[in-house]
Amino acid sequence: MFLTQQPDSKDLAKRAESLIRKSSNRYLTTVRIAFRAKQRRFDDFEGLLEDSMVKPVQRAIIELSDEQDQPDLLPG
Repeated sequence: MFLTQQPDSKDLAKRAESLIRKSSNRYLTTVRIAFRAKQRRFDDFEGLLEDSMVKPVQRAIIELSDEQDQPDLLPG
């Protein structure tokens, strides 16, 4: 998914539900999303990310769901 355009709200809701459903601890998943969003917000301020219309929380949900659904894309 391209992170430069506004994500579809239905797709975003499905991704968030999937993250919570597949997690063993809802609280920790929520904290991970919040922490990732905070990181992305500061990256945006520092100019490390391209200008985008996607809010940090939306970006965090998309990134975490992609990591969960496609673990083979992660380095290491």
